[in-house]
Amino acid sequence: MSVHPVSSLSTTVATLRHAGCVFAEDEAALLNEAARSPQELTALVERRAAGLPLEHVVGWAEFRGRRFGVDTGVFVPRRRTEFLVAQAVALAPRRAVVVDLCCGSGALGVALATEASAAELHACDVEPAAVRCARRNVGALGQVYEGDLFGPLPATLRGRVDVLLANVPYVPTDDVELLPAEARVHEPRVALDGGGDGLDVMRRVAAEAPGWLAPGASLLVETSERQRDAAVEVVGSAGLVPRVVVCEELYATVVIGTAAQ
Repeated sequence: MSVHPVSSLSTTVATLRHAGCVFAEDEAALLNEAARSPQELTALVERRAAGLPLEHVVGWAEFRGRRFGVDTGVFVPRRRTEFLVAQAVALAPRRAVVVDLCCGSGALGVALATEASAAELHACDVEPAAVRCARRNVGALGQVYEGDLFGPLPATLRGRVDVLLANVPYVPTDDVELLPAEARVHEPRVALDGGGDGLDVMRRVAAEAPGWLAPGASLLVETSERQRDAAVEVVGSAGLVPRVVVCEELYATVVIGTAAQ
């Protein structure tokens, strides 16, 4: 229910436009929905106009048709990454064992596990804030661990993982400062910075992945178009059979590495 009259909503749109929000009308409607009073709406608009990501302001992000809680300081799942999950769903066998590395809010793992009717979901992230957020989103659907990549996963998962999602950071270090302020200032650097060429974390994941994957299982990683050839080489050098799938509409590039049968 609207907490402000139409005239005030128009003022909100104007404020957001002045702050540089491209989709001011849509954002104004979401902020109006989230606010429980005119005073709270004013506070929410001020936070958004100051540059806080909309998802952090309203406390959720939409991903694959569902709303997931996203706390301040937690990486916001991107719409293009829905393509990564769609590829994973297509590959997941019945009652799959799913691992979501660098899980952030947990949105990717939950979407995959739900759509694929997974038997097990295991997610982990190195950021404590992300782990807290992911645990709320995952709930009873699976387990969320705090730690670096495969480090916190139970050893009993070795050789049993059917689908390994790794939405690793892939922005080259020198390019991080070129990102929009919403990401650069308000999201954790560890979720953005992929090292010198952007592929450092991907290399670490690919190197260990074969030891965790079941025969014929797959690792899926998102990358950029300009990094695709290097990413393919990274995945192939780890002993996985790589292939690339692209969604031009979402500007999404996914590298899939499949383990030997």
